[in-house]
Amino acid sequence: MTTAPPARPARRGRPGYDLESLLAVAVKLFNERGYDGTSMEDLSRKLGITKSAIYHHVPSKQELLRLAVNRALDGLFEIVAELDSVDGRAVDRLEYLVRGSVRVLVDRLPFVTLLLRVRGNTKVERDALARRREFDHIVSELVTKAVDEGDLRPDIDPPTAARLLFGMVNSLIEWYRPRGGQSGEQLAETVAAVAFDGLRIRSA
Repeated sequence: MTTAPPARPARRGRPGYDLESLLAVAVKLFNERGYDGTSMEDLSRKLGITKSAIYHHVPSKQELLRLAVNRALDGLFEIVAELDSVDGRAVDRLEYLVRGSVRVLVDRLPFVTLLLRVRGNTKVERDALARRREFDHIVSELVTKAVDEGDLRPDIDPPTAARLLFGMVNSLIEWYRPRGGQSGEQLAETVAAVAFDGLRIRSA
């Protein structure tokens, strides 16, 4: 009977990971186990490196969380920053924001998934939730303006419409998988068609 070889000890010193790959593994664990349920020891074992090697890149687990949720938020606010250059009316800017948000979700799926699961238990999470509320307010304002301009149905409460609209976008994290699925552009087209065909006022 042969015995299994002994487990390799964790590597000491500088890790064989750069910050980007370290962050990718951390986000995967946070999504699988929850942020509170993941320790630096868990991360160390998953990577096969010492905790001190992780601290070579980041000072704390909270910093990994901050980097991760900001990756998602920064992508969304990059789309917001582009709105001033979008020609047309408020409904056109709203549709641009929805399409862009879907593309961000597809491109940064693990990071957006983590963002949508934070609950405000830490300062990093509370800061992330504050930025999410700011984004939601921008969406709600666009919906309100589009209703005022006569492009969206006035019988639907704008804040409710905004929540439902991005509730649909955010639900993609539960089922969308990039392998063999639609591209980000195709998915954005589908979401926009479903959302805006239902919200737009139909001409007689």
